[in-house]
Amino acid sequence: MRDDLQKSGSSFRSLEVPLIRDTTAADSSSSTGIDSFPHLHNSFTTLSLCDSKTNVTAIGTSSPSRPNRCYLFQEMPPRRKRNELFDDEYKSGTKRSKMNTLSSRKNSKSIDHVHEHGFSQKLCLTWFREYSSADEPDIIGPEGMEKFCEDIGVEPENIVMLVLAWKMDAKQMGFFTQQEWLTGLTDLQCDSTKKLQIKLDYLKSLLNDVIAFKNIYRYAYDFARDKDQRSMDLETGKAMLQLLLGKHWSLYGLFHQFLEQSKYKVINKDQWCNILEFSRSIHADLSNYDEDGAWPVLLDEFVEWLKARPQETMA
Repeated sequence: MRDDLQKSGSSFRSLEVPLIRDTTAADSSSSTGIDSFPHLHNSFTTLSLCDSKTNVTAIGTSSPSRPNRCYLFQEMPPRRKRNELFDDEYKSGTKRSKMNTLSSRKNSKSIDHVHEHGFSQKLCLTWFREYSSADEPDIIGPEGMEKFCEDIGVEPENIVMLVLAWKMDAKQMGFFTQQEWLTGLTDLQCDSTKKLQIKLDYLKSLLNDVIAFKNIYRYAYDFARDKDQRSMDLETGKAMLQLLLGKHWSLYGLFHQFLEQSKYKVINKDQWCNILEFSRSIHADLSNYDEDGAWPVLLDEFVEWLKARPQETMA
């Protein structure tokens, strides 16, 4: 075994730590040297880490008065008392608890913000079921529609209901299917009465957009007509024209009178679309009306009827 230790000692000499001898006798007598531990001293001597005459500073200590000494181990921090460790752990745990509480409150506010400002399809469907019946849970009928209009504060005859139906792409007047409801209200991001009430002004503003109004006007024909007929009956046509053009076309009152005394019982889609173009392009005095234009016979007869009336009527 001694041979093995000697071999090990020779291999350690290349890594030998230069240890500085004590310079004073007082230094040697006052320090706790490794000589105080014979077994350790012999082992270190054998491994050439120190010799029998070298005192090594005690493990884990340092001395400013001995700057030339080499310490074998890194200086360890002083041992802390048990109650100090407990206090630190308590403070750390309290801090984590406060952070978790603040995080939970923040997440809670975030969820509330989503419910208040975001859109929930689940809430939207729950809202739909307030107006559908047990017999037909996937459809809002006339009774449910009346309650719905009452809740949002809009009369059923108000044009904003037509705009809302257009947004939903509803197929039949007086009815909303569940899919139509989801389509329109998802687009509007509304899942409650309050949110839809806020959107009413936006829906009304679409009537001032030329392209949007044209699309709503054309949509109204298929929406309002009886699905068993290809054309719209005259009474429904007059009501829808009043709703859409009554406040925007100066000749609408006269056109309404013309329809009442005319032979027409229905309005077809071509006539319907051309009435809008006529109201937008022809002056109230008919000065730019072209008799050779490609207007439907209905509108040509209206112009003839107007010209046959006294001039003050057209003023």
